[in-house]
Amino acid sequence: MSIEKGREITISVLKFNPRSKVSKPHFVDYKLEETPGMTLFIALMKIREEYDPDLSFDFVCRAGICGSCGMVVNGKPALACRTLIANYPTGNLQLMPMPAFELIKDLSVNTGKWMDAMSKRVESWIVDNGEENDITKLEERVDPDVADATFELDRCIECGICVASCGTKLMRPDFVGPVGLNRVARFEVDPHDKRTAEDFYELIGDDDGIFGCMSLLACEDHCPKHLPLQNKIAYLRRKLVALR
Repeated sequence: MSIEKGREITISVLKFNPRSKVSKPHFVDYKLEETPGMTLFIALMKIREEYDPDLSFDFVCRAGICGSCGMVVNGKPALACRTLIANYPTGNLQLMPMPAFELIKDLSVNTGKWMDAMSKRVESWIVDNGEENDITKLEERVDPDVADATFELDRCIECGICVASCGTKLMRPDFVGPVGLNRVARFEVDPHDKRTAEDFYELIGDDDGIFGCMSLLACEDHCPKHLPLQNKIAYLRRKLVALR
């Protein structure tokens, strides 16, 4: 009994090594057979193993948890491990590295460097009043609804998809990005953090922060974790604009 072959797909990858003096940006087409349930990650692994061992892209978990495999697929940022080839009827996929981040090579970008700078810029850590913690006493009770609100924003995997989707970020290189505003919203709702609205205003109260967002919704549209980014950004904007 013959086994029906899968359709032929074409994956076009923008290849470029910025560290090479002779490398120039160019697209390379790879044709391969689609298999049942094939994700873009699986297709890229097949390309690298069978066609082009020089192809560079990032991955770790393959389960949409680590956020490493972000790239631009047919003009839209997405995680390769969560992108099903079957969702592209034409079988043609054009891949490019995510904008706004330092290019390492081909589809690989340095999101870690950008995220580290963002975390320091928005002071992405708990700030208390310097009081000594008495470990012999029970922790202060946190209302379950407040805890859920904090954990909801903490689900961000810092994949960079929202940053690459953000029109403001592409026009304003110093814009903190949706992920940065999400981090501020996470600590603003956390009762362990003792900072005031005025403190947060000093961090993001300008056009490169909360007032630079144009509310284009692309960050929320493309977020692989479906975080309520626009609701939280709008809430922060209303709260901080009332201070001036």
